[in-house]
Amino acid sequence: MATPSRETPTPTPTPVASRRASPNDLSSEVPDESSSALPLPLSRPFVEGSIVRIAMENFLTYDTYEVSPGPHLNMISGANATVDSSILCAICLGLAGKLAFMGPEDEVGFFVKKGCSKGMIEIELFTTSGNLVITRDIDVAKNQSFWFINKKSTTKKVVEEQVAALNIQVSNLCQLLPQIKIEDFAELSKIELLGATEKSTGPPEMHRYDCELKNFREKEKQEEYEEVKLTRDQMKDEVRKLKEGQISMKRQIEELETQHRNLEAQIKVKTTKIRKTNRQCSKKQEAIEKEEEHIEEIQHSLTIKEMEEYNLQRRRNNARKLIRDLQNELKNTEDGVNLQPEIDAITDDLRRVQDEKDLCEFEIIDKTKEKETLEKEKKSVNNEIIQLGDLKHHKEEKLRLRYRDTYDALLWLRNNRDKFKEGVYEPIMLTITMKDDKNAKYIENHIQSNDLRTFVFESEEDIEVFLKEVRDNKKLRVNAVIAPKISYADRAPSRSLNELKPYGFFSYMRELFDAPAPVMNYLCSQYHLHEVPVGTERTREMIERVIQETELRLVYTAKEKYVVKTSFYSRKFVTSNTELNAAEFLTFTVDLEQQRRLEEHLKEVNRKLKAVESGLITLRETDKLLENKIKELRQKKEELFQRKNKRRQLEQRISSNLESLTRMEVHTCDLAEEERKADAKIKEVEAKKKKYSNELTNLMDICTSLHVEKANLMIRKASVLSKKRILESEYKDISSQLRFTEDTIRDWKLRSAECRTFNVGSHHEASRVTLLQQQHTKPRASVPRPIQGPRDAVTFRQFLDLTMLALGSPYEARTAPSQSVGDAVGQEGACIKGFGNVRGEGAPQGRAVQA
Repeated sequence: MATPSRETPTPTPTPVASRRASPNDLSSEVPDESSSALPLPLSRPFVEGSIVRIAMENFLTYDTYEVSPGPHLNMISGANATVDSSILCAICLGLAGKLAFMGPEDEVGFFVKKGCSKGMIEIELFTTSGNLVITRDIDVAKNQSFWFINKKSTTKKVVEEQVAALNIQVSNLCQLLPQIKIEDFAELSKIELLGATEKSTGPPEMHRYDCELKNFREKEKQEEYEEVKLTRDQMKDEVRKLKEGQISMKRQIEELETQHRNLEAQIKVKTTKIRKTNRQCSKKQEAIEKEEEHIEEIQHSLTIKEMEEYNLQRRRNNARKLIRDLQNELKNTEDGVNLQPEIDAITDDLRRVQDEKDLCEFEIIDKTKEKETLEKEKKSVNNEIIQLGDLKHHKEEKLRLRYRDTYDALLWLRNNRDKFKEGVYEPIMLTITMKDDKNAKYIENHIQSNDLRTFVFESEEDIEVFLKEVRDNKKLRVNAVIAPKISYADRAPSRSLNELKPYGFFSYMRELFDAPAPVMNYLCSQYHLHEVPVGTERTREMIERVIQETELRLVYTAKEKYVVKTSFYSRKFVTSNTELNAAEFLTFTVDLEQQRRLEEHLKEVNRKLKAVESGLITLRETDKLLENKIKELRQKKEELFQRKNKRRQLEQRISSNLESLTRMEVHTCDLAEEERKADAKIKEVEAKKKKYSNELTNLMDICTSLHVEKANLMIRKASVLSKKRILESEYKDISSQLRFTEDTIRDWKLRSAECRTFNVGSHHEASRVTLLQQQHTKPRASVPRPIQGPRDAVTFRQFLDLTMLALGSPYEARTAPSQSVGDAVGQEGACIKGFGNVRGEGAPQGRAVQA
């Protein structure tokens, strides 16, 4: 930035017009004077150095702007980079602040409004001897500044001296804090903040007094040296004693650890013996249980033999009784020779009925085979119908995926067809059946997709019912139309197809597909399908002849669509061609005629199947009657045979039972002898069991004694562990105390290196320079007692009270723990909190505009 020392012409200060910013420039975004500064009601006049007026011309976003702050707190609001930032820059630059303090710009011309060659800042400061007006003119071309005080040319150094005399510190972040310096402000240490606060809010000598007080504290530390040294020696003796006690205690802990390991080894041995004894006990217990099971087996075997003998005796008695009954019945049984003629007659009847039944079964088999044939035929027809339906299902699935609202409306229509009086047709894409899939692309390219998913109605009343339900109630987006009453589908084309075949045309579009008559009428009325020919690749090759000779306005070739229009100005033909898109919805077609034939065939098969099933029911009923008659004849024949063979059967049964009785009497068992043998075996087993029980008792006694010994060892182990833990706890406490003492010694060593002899006269000097300002200011609160003696330390609260009184602040001393001035200064930021509440009347106001 240029300085006044350069030999440049000194212009006169530019007068400032007291007017608002023009609405045509950026300054129009800045609020007016009434909103930009909101001073409090005037209760006292401006203090020395307060800003009473700021004027700018061609500065940043302003053409001309002037603001007059009040004597109290002033708040400025506005859009970013307009009001507050511009005024802050004006204050800094107008009071001789450095460019680097406001940003990275290194030329003062940067702050002049773009397009202007000069700019001006004027700041008026309040002084009791008369306001001081500082003016700074900025020349962009020369990158120079010209300074004026009260309209008289001066230098920047004189301006800086005048500003410093009013205790205005533009570079102090506690007085002026630009947005770019917020990060620097946040990085200040507490000690730096304290110094900046003292410079900003106190009198000029206050910061110097603070520095002297810090020096006095350094001298005070020297006095503590001897006391620190003595304390350090005492602590060394204490450390020596603690270490000796620590060694003795460590030895005791090692002895207890040895005892603990020995006890652990003994307990381990006892545990091994207990486990071995337990295994032996388990084996003896298993042997006893095995002998008990042996006794139970002997007793169970004897019980089985007794039951067998009892059952055998009961069977012998039953056999004797049965033989007597059969012999009595044999005496009363007649001879069966006279029953043979009756048996022969029943046999003839049975043979005749059986033949009738066989004939009936043959007919049933034939009917069943016929039924199976018809069912297979029915299944085949159903499969063909399902395959046709699947083609339609594919089209419906495409409709669901592409047009969900139309699909939902289709489902509703199928479930509510009874609500309509006349014909209602599903979306056109579902009703169209292509005769050849390869021609589907012509239909889809010619008919709009909205019409392909349109419902067709024959009655206006029906369409209103449909739209009210699906559009109004269900909120579905669907299309619906009424088929024209006039038949368009039957109209003949204007030119016969034979005339167009030489050009490669093979059909009109109407003949490419089938559709219900109302649907076809609608499509022909809207798209003139009966007038649109479809050609081949040959048509495309001779398209110019086609257009000139046939006068067709719309034709399709194998891959393209041609539209011919007549120019309004030249009356010439204008042709546009479009490549055909591949078919998407109509490639799956349903042969309606084939579907009808299949349905008729299915009805015929069902009718035949019903007749066969009726015949089968009649034949099965006849077969059932013949079966019952055969059963009756067989039963009668069986009864006659039984009567004829009864005597012989009785004789055979008597002979068989006599043989069985003889065998049972041979296999007789001596129960007394079996009981004697079982008792002998049980006594032998009981002796073994008693032996095993005695051995088990001895082993359990041994195991019990081992458990007792192990328990005693565990008690001793617990006692040793308890003593060890107590000693370890005491050892830990001693170690902690030892570390604390050693740390304290290190602290005392550090302090002893810093301490020096205390200077009594320095205390008196500190008290004198601190109380000096009190004689020149009006007392605002009770003054702490003066320092009386050389050993009387100045507390932090006294230091703060005195500082507040020096500023003329209505600060009232509050009770707080005593703290020396040196400690207050040493604790970083302890004083800053107190200074944060300072609002002294003597401090200049208006200097810190933004914080």
